[in-house]
Amino acid sequence: MPLRDHFGPPVDKHHSWDELHGGWPMVIVQQLFPLLPKGFVAAPGVHLGATFEIDVSAYEIDEPLTTPMLDASGGVAVATHAPPQPTLTIETDLPDQDEYEVRIYDDRRGRRLVAAIELISPANKDRPEIRRAFVAKVAALMQRNVCVSLVDVVTVREFNLYADVLKFIGCNDPALESDPACLYAVTMRSRHRTRQKTLLEIWFHPMHIGHVLPTLPICLDDNLSIDLELESSYEETCRYLHIS
Repeated sequence: MPLRDHFGPPVDKHHSWDELHGGWPMVIVQQLFPLLPKGFVAAPGVHLGATFEIDVSAYEIDEPLTTPMLDASGGVAVATHAPPQPTLTIETDLPDQDEYEVRIYDDRRGRRLVAAIELISPANKDRPEIRRAFVAKVAALMQRNVCVSLVDVVTVREFNLYADVLKFIGCNDPALESDPACLYAVTMRSRHRTRQKTLLEIWFHPMHIGHVLPTLPICLDDNLSIDLELESSYEETCRYLHIS
């Protein structure tokens, strides 16, 4: 069956979008393990951004922190360490990302991260600072030669994080110029070359409600890749969750 809208009727009347996002990474892992060469492993990861505030006062220590020191007579003196006054104090919410992902590691090289598959959530497309944090994370992974795949089925916020990643690194994709797709799947990997500029290789597929999901290459090394069939893992997840 084709891609559903998990943020609108009729699906959202019976299932929350996070059921799909929470279950899909494990199904992708199950699909990838038979395909991975010896020495490579895949693992799912789900991390939700903080949805509550910690009462800092509950962790304050009543007594000042002290360090014993010897005084001139050989007795023990107490020195209190206090930091200087800050030059600026402001209130802020540090971005904490939602993460629904699959990571692939090369166990032969100390469990080195070689690929990351990111299922974009509504929170990733929310505030400008959250989007910037997500884009910076993706760019940092690619700088470390990690192959990054983004899968965006979020219909409620029309931001294209793939386009933001390209803008962040000073590139553009002609496929986005006329009518940037809000739903898409893309794989990006950088290839560093001796005495030449880095190559950025991209496999971009716009997606549409009611259409079949694409297959993405997952690059494990310069000359080694496997195929991730999004359609089969997506349908399997929907079947487990009884999403019709």
